[in-house]
Amino acid sequence: MATDIYRPEIWSGFFQLVGTASAALTGLVFVSMSLNLDIITQDVTHRNRAIGTLAGLAAIFMACAFAIMGGQNHLAVGAELLIVSSTAATIYVHGYLQSLKQQGSTVGLNYTRITIGASCYAVEIIGALILTLGHIMGLYIAAAAIILNVPFLISGVWLLLVGVHQDLTKQQKSRSRKR
Repeated sequence: MATDIYRPEIWSGFFQLVGTASAALTGLVFVSMSLNLDIITQDVTHRNRAIGTLAGLAAIFMACAFAIMGGQNHLAVGAELLIVSSTAATIYVHGYLQSLKQQGSTVGLNYTRITIGASCYAVEIIGALILTLGHIMGLYIAAAAIILNVPFLISGVWLLLVGVHQDLTKQQKSRSRKR
């Protein structure tokens, strides 16, 4: 059998590191969101940002977990990356567009942000496609996109927390005026 271009022994450290970090971040984000669940579920932007962020971090974990499963070739890894990144991209873009349409919180809600986020996913998808076509450079491209997406997702969590804080402050001021 011919040697495949995907060599898991070279990539296992990368995927373990990134997968573990994304799983840890997912847990922290989930806990922080659960502390403000009422505010998050009441606002379309907060709700979609929460869903998109959790989906993005979970997608990174899943892509990494799939990539280190044994006995796979470049076609399998490329297809897995393609499916996971396409799903996460769809969730992100759909949620962002719904937030713009339904006019929720405007904290961080702009076309520059959706363009950057969608670009991270698009580059990952392109990398996955290049890998499935038999070029190892596709995995490097997808890996770079994953790395760049992590701080972007973290900034989304920060914007969510800022938006929630603003809403809580408004509610507290409103209660104070009623007294």
